Amino acid sequence: MREFERKRLLERVDREAATVGASIPETIEVQGEELDLQSFVFEVKRADSVPADRHEEVERAKKLLRRERIERRERLEDGDVTREAGEELADAIVGIDRALNALESLGPTDIEAEIEARERADSKRWFSFLKEALGHDNDEGIRR
Repeated sequence: MREFERKRLLERVDREAATVGASIPETIEVQGEELDLQSFVFEVKRADSVPADRHEEVERAKKLLRRERIERRERLEDGDVTREAGEELADAIVGIDRALNALESLGPTDIEAEIEARERADSKRWFSFLKEALGHDNDEGIRR
């Protein structure tokens, strides 16, 4: 894959609105374990909040999905992948993000953690805006 193609895919997966219109994959392999992701998310979402008996399972799934997203993004960023494999990785990452958004939109389980997550998201949006406004392609000149 050419470098400009890699950058385009990375921009796609890092875009704030990347999950708009994206679908949750039916199944996905996470940490060597096959997960029926779509049915799991829809089943949990029906309750509008995480049922007490499934809280631990949902938290574990979110943790695994976050870890898998990081690993796949690193593979896309650093790996020697074909353009087709890169597209598949990007699609999978966006699908994982969609599933995470759905699971995290369930009733807050920890108010402090939710506040911290929102502050991190606000900070990320602000720095993205600054990078774009100042014309920086990387983090040079911007301190966090």
